Amino acid sequence: MNIVRAERKVVFEQNVTEQPVSYSSRDKLKFIIPSLLGLFLFLVPIPYQGKWTIGVGVLAESLQAIFNPYLPLFMTTVLILSVVLSFVGRFMQPDWIVRSRFLDDLFNVSGFWITMRVLGSVFAIMTLNQLGPEFIWSDFTGGTVLNSLVPVLTTWFLFAGLLMPLLLDFGLMEYIGTVVRKIMRPLFKLPGRSSIDAMASWMGSGTVGVLITTKQYEEGYYSKREAAVIATNFSVASIAFSLVVISFIGLDHMFVPFYLTVVVSGLIAAVICPRIPPLSRKEETYYEPVGKQISEDVPDGVSRSQWAVDKAVGKASEVKSAKNVVVSGFQNVLDIWFGLIPLVMALGTIALVLAEFTPVFDYLAYPFVPILELMQLPEAKAAAPAMLVGFADMFLPAVVGKSIESELTRFVIAGISLTQLIYMSEVGILLLKSKIPLNLFELVVIFLQRTIITLPIIVVMAHLFFF
Repeated sequence: MNIVRAERKVVFEQNVTEQPVSYSSRDKLKFIIPSLLGLFLFLVPIPYQGKWTIGVGVLAESLQAIFNPYLPLFMTTVLILSVVLSFVGRFMQPDWIVRSRFLDDLFNVSGFWITMRVLGSVFAIMTLNQLGPEFIWSDFTGGTVLNSLVPVLTTWFLFAGLLMPLLLDFGLMEYIGTVVRKIMRPLFKLPGRSSIDAMASWMGSGTVGVLITTKQYEEGYYSKREAAVIATNFSVASIAFSLVVISFIGLDHMFVPFYLTVVVSGLIAAVICPRIPPLSRKEETYYEPVGKQISEDVPDGVSRSQWAVDKAVGKASEVKSAKNVVVSGFQNVLDIWFGLIPLVMALGTIALVLAEFTPVFDYLAYPFVPILELMQLPEAKAAAPAMLVGFADMFLPAVVGKSIESELTRFVIAGISLTQLIYMSEVGILLLKSKIPLNLFELVVIFLQRTIITLPIIVVMAHLFFF
């Protein structure tokens, strides 16, 4: 195995230094057409039902509108099936699972993941039928996860998973990465292609950005440090979700200054966080089964634009069969439905129970009270829990802050909820399930770092420019 990896690395390093080669018109069209389609579906904002979203969002929301009454039952069935197949894969190990690397990875899982899948299916059954203790299935806990969050993830990831190869497999990442490397590398210490992850998050969904980052890491295009940095600093909340938050908290008339504040504070955090532990201590090595598969360096005597096109067309020319692309897309969807959604149901419900029915976050937030008072935020005691409750779910700070009278304080709460980025009901779980080297403790630390960095920036901008 090591010999094969070494041979692949040698071939890769040889390819990095070669001069541009001539590709056929067919190969060029293979880059241009799917990449333009992927660009439109994932990165181009379009108006839809009074808001801005992306093509994948239109497809997802249209499907959800049609099947929304049935999605909780459908996904509960999927969760139960994930438990059954996990027991089969773990303890019976039939040939049809063992012979498929994809199915073996998906269903032959450790006891922890089986436990999470069992817990997720139990919570789903309890919520669907309103069985057992109400704090499990109430509208604020299990009901929120199963009836609001899971349908959105189900439909978004259906289309994102199926269509993601248009972004990743046909050269768009190579083209953009080579072109913008001079900006991303010195400013954020990242390859240029990471701008695609950020844009997909910004225009569509932070979870889609994490999904793209995960796939790129597993295919050898990001190092461990780069993947960890991108996933925790560039999986930004979409414009659409930002509008929902600011409207919910009663400040929709201030959306433009609000979003400007979020962007400025988020960019500053994205510059600082990769330069301090734990992210700065992540290794610059690549996912071991594939090794390094990226180079954005431009050879001498070749223009950056020409090299970008050459790299992109070369990547597209490697796609030999539409069938393989379709199969890869369906595998993305199944991995999320059977692997991620049970975890969202289990940990998301637990996090919301802690936030809604226990004083845990109130106690943890006490140190923030004097800090908020020092920053001259009205109703600091009522606002303090909102600084931490976002770790459970990104929308919870807005719920906590909605009843606060001070517009200034509500503005700050809404801003901090969108710059913390790490929340366990969705992004945090996706990161823990992925092969990106981040553990729960590190996610807590990064969440606190982003809170500490962005809070004073948001407060200062709010005081100086808007209130």
